[in-house]
Amino acid sequence: MFGMLCLRAVNPSNPCMQKTDHSPIADHYDVAIIGGGPVGMALSLALNDTGIRCLLLEARGVPEKDEDPRPLALSHGSQLILNRLGAWQRLTSNTPITEIHISNRSSLGQTLLTPQDAGVLALGYVVNYHDLFCSIHAQLLGSTADYLAGATVTQLETDSHGGTVTFDYQGNTQQVSAKLLVLADGGKLAKQLQGIEYHEHDYQQWAVVANIKAEQRQTGVAYERFTPDGPVALLPNLDDFALVWTVSPIEAKTITALDESTFLARLHQHFGDRLGKFIGAGKRSAFPLQLKYAVSSAQRVALIGNAAQTLHPVAGQGFNLGLRDAFELAQEVIAAQRQGRAIGMPHMLEKYQQKRRLDSSAVRIFTDSLIKLFSNDNPLLKHACGLGLIALDSTPPLKRFVARRMIFGARG
Repeated sequence: MFGMLCLRAVNPSNPCMQKTDHSPIADHYDVAIIGGGPVGMALSLALNDTGIRCLLLEARGVPEKDEDPRPLALSHGSQLILNRLGAWQRLTSNTPITEIHISNRSSLGQTLLTPQDAGVLALGYVVNYHDLFCSIHAQLLGSTADYLAGATVTQLETDSHGGTVTFDYQGNTQQVSAKLLVLADGGKLAKQLQGIEYHEHDYQQWAVVANIKAEQRQTGVAYERFTPDGPVALLPNLDDFALVWTVSPIEAKTITALDESTFLARLHQHFGDRLGKFIGAGKRSAFPLQLKYAVSSAQRVALIGNAAQTLHPVAGQGFNLGLRDAFELAQEVIAAQRQGRAIGMPHMLEKYQQKRRLDSSAVRIFTDSLIKLFSNDNPLLKHACGLGLIALDSTPPLKRFVARRMIFGARG
């Protein structure tokens, strides 16, 4: 297993490999982060070298190979955050998105979004989840952050004075206290705490993801095509494409079991002939889609990333929203310390929640509305959606408004 990582050595051939330092951790911290995925690590990096004592706990060991084929569409705003944290420079590869092509199958109307519409150099970038994890992880190893991988949290407790985390690490049970507990674990541990309520909606859809080769090579264009079954996206990924195909749960099982040639023919029939025939596919995987978001009044607790909300992947907003959670929470914690206010007090948490409420609510409503409006067979709605795409494409101020909010969040 992996100990606390306060040293900086990384194997350049595999940035997720590292040496370990088994220095003892402290008994008390300003901030304890539970969940060492990219969002949790980003928060730890944002608090590094600020004088704030922070501990990051992750239950899993660090993956030594690519176990997750998911593509991630990072907005330009997320690229700026990762660059500021020093992680962007460590990414081994990324593919710029220079245009987003939005269409509705069997309906008139389409929209093209370009960097010029938003006043940026690129609308976003497509990266592999594992590559992103390793780049942030490598940056974390080069910091002074206290970080334990392989530490399984078993109990959380909070009161008005702070929080306590009990966890198992290398066969021993340990406990630390903190002024603020941050859940970045997807929300699995939230049920242990009073004052956190989740609202959930099952879309009855699954996402099938894979890397795809087409007759035409990618040119920086990301395609988002709406169908009655749900959207299908083809994102530029190196020379080819990353597929995110929304289907019913039954179809997901069928599609992932197809042989490659049948799978590619079915995808071509569903997507259309815009890229010619599809000629190759990588490993396919599928996962269920749901909307889940938290309403919290818990003492000394903040939620970020998937612990705060899980969204439909349409428009690729989920991870970007979580990264903004982490960055803005870090700013509030740093401000509280500099102003001599106690970290984790109700005023600080309310200020953080107020700042994030507009962004998270707007993005949640936006993605949920896209699915409900476009994923149906209603002729009137299909016609209205087509007219909406035409109106968006022919109104530059509206295109700028939409593009900047997709890139930077609700405040644009």
